[in-house]
Amino acid sequence: MEEQKPLEIIRQFAEKLPKFSDGRINYSNSNIAPVITIFVKFKKKILLLKRSTKVRAYQNKWNTVAGYLDELKPISKKALEEVREELGIDKDNISIIYFGKSYKFTDSKINKTWIIYPILIELKTKPEIKLDWEHTEYKWIMPEELKHFDTFPKLEESLKRVFE
Repeated sequence: MEEQKPLEIIRQFAEKLPKFSDGRINYSNSNIAPVITIFVKFKKKILLLKRSTKVRAYQNKWNTVAGYLDELKPISKKALEEVREELGIDKDNISIIYFGKSYKFTDSKINKTWIIYPILIELKTKPEIKLDWEHTEYKWIMPEELKHFDTFPKLEESLKRVFE
């Protein structure tokens, strides 16, 4: 079975779900949602972010830049927006964007199925990180160190899919 393209999936949700006033798809009451998980890499290290208590789910868990696919736009454009919003990283500092194979994961604790699109963004220079309200701290780590952190579920799976 051929993998569904992200825009096709977003379009299907856009037809069924309510919208916020700014036009984005509101996944609040949906038990399934497509998201991007973006690993930011500089040299051999990846950036981990600790989620704040202001986010709805997975508070105080370590994660990467992530976001709902809540607008009808290419995921590459959404990925660039997310790293700019959450970290202050401009597209001029990005050398490569790599898209891993998507997968589904159901978290029975919160009754939500995530359609995860893992992405790896490699940087040209080490940036000054400017965290927004979604995160309280960050760490640059070697990929193999990820297993030592209390992370968003299946984060190691997403990492494998962009490092294959």
